[in-house]
Amino acid sequence: MIIEKQHLFRAAAWALAGSLLISAAATAGELSEVALPGNSVYPESIAAAADGTLYVSGLSAGGIYRIKPGATTAEEWIKPGAFDSRSTLGVLVDQKAGLLLVCSNDVSGLGVSGPSSVKGSFVKGFDLATGEGKLSVALPKEGSFCNDFAIAPDGSIFVTNSSSPQILRLKPGASELEVWLESADFNQPKEGAGLDGISFGSDGNLYVNTYTNAEFFRVDVKDGAPGKITKLKASRPLKLADGLRPTGAQTFIMAEGSGSIDRLTVKGDEVDVETIKDGLAGPTSVALVGNTYWVPEGQLAHLFDSKSGPPHLPFRVVGISAGR
Repeated sequence: MIIEKQHLFRAAAWALAGSLLISAAATAGELSEVALPGNSVYPESIAAAADGTLYVSGLSAGGIYRIKPGATTAEEWIKPGAFDSRSTLGVLVDQKAGLLLVCSNDVSGLGVSGPSSVKGSFVKGFDLATGEGKLSVALPKEGSFCNDFAIAPDGSIFVTNSSSPQILRLKPGASELEVWLESADFNQPKEGAGLDGISFGSDGNLYVNTYTNAEFFRVDVKDGAPGKITKLKASRPLKLADGLRPTGAQTFIMAEGSGSIDRLTVKGDEVDVETIKDGLAGPTSVALVGNTYWVPEGQLAHLFDSKSGPPHLPFRVVGISAGR
């Protein structure tokens, strides 16, 4: 894939490196963890099914790892390169359709070869029961970068494109993605990644963040069409805003690549940011299962900045008590 912004993640490398040092001081008693097999996973996203099964993507290794409820180690579920996939990023369970949605990208322009030679950026869908590839749709613009998903009440799949200020939509039964919204309001950076996390709020509107500029937006939605875009005022500055998931009542959980996971509560045009846990090694996403937040530590600085040295092994998904 020809990536328009060749420094998609490198702009964040030094900030991530600092968080890796902090992580060593985390109190072991506060955390549980699940090890990911292999030495080149660099987990990028996590999603939870209704039964508590977790699915984790691998930016470098590709493929999908599965963590069954109660397991202490992850298993390889989708083999790297399967169904013409490459580097895997955003994942989301579409429970109604029985699919795991996966962003597959060619990241070779950033020095990450991935497990195959497939060019381009795709939405992939794998059957939750069998792991069989069922859905493969290319993002239409050359140089696109599929990052993450949200599912609308009508079953439409919404996708963020990190290399352009675009939100795309795949309607139920459609074979092509359409550009649902493209706007300069999203402040696409000259270097780095733009739109990243995406979720519907309990108000029916769409909420998105941006990675490099670390901003948070609401897109008004009426009858399935986009309306006003509002940049929300955060109670504190965000840093490397990443995976975003709704938890109800206008509240979201979010990962910041600088080292924390947060609870975000939207109140009008403002968003209250509460740090749930910091000192994590480059968290890339978060999923809530029961009373536990599950967080993959991406360690992306070790992948994109040679001065950061080798990653800390094994790669892991950390479980943090929600305390509720």
